[in-house]
Amino acid sequence: MTKIHSLISASIEVKNKMIADAGFSEKIQESANAVTHSLKNGHKIWFCGNGGSAADAQHIAAELSGRFYMDRDPLPAEALHVNTSYLTAVANDYGYDVVYSRLLKGVGQNGDVLFAISTSGNSVNILNAIAVAKEKGMTVVGMTGESGGKMKAVCDILLNVPSGDTPRIQESHILLGHIICQLVEEDIFKK
Repeated sequence: MTKIHSLISASIEVKNKMIADAGFSEKIQESANAVTHSLKNGHKIWFCGNGGSAADAQHIAAELSGRFYMDRDPLPAEALHVNTSYLTAVANDYGYDVVYSRLLKGVGQNGDVLFAISTSGNSVNILNAIAVAKEKGMTVVGMTGESGGKMKAVCDILLNVPSGDTPRIQESHILLGHIICQLVEEDIFKK
């Protein structure tokens, strides 16, 4: 049981660091405000990531497009990797580094928000997607680990989880996604 307890404690420690950093809470609220503003103005929310971060991207998008706590209208949110025919064709024909940037070039609009998720902050395909998002006038929310990697310099808002351990970072990313979904849902669908 000590190994299990130590792993749970490690996850709690990362979250306690986020609680202790008032600036981190402000960045979470800023991210939720950006999403709410975008949606209220008829725009869309896009997500991208690789591996576990792709799963997180799809999970958070589903909370917005489906529902979170409230039984309410769907919100336009999607993970960029859900069309496997597109993903495999572009990866095969052009290379994996452009799978997200190429699609975002076609569907992204000024005023949309892109959530770019990479624990290292250095994933080339995510950085390429950010570049296209910036060209289009989209707001970019980065979700990374502690250093922020190369994404630190190019995101409008950086939610850099205070850890260098990939599983702890990913656990925190889904927590952040859930918090943002709840704040957005409450703001848009106030009763």
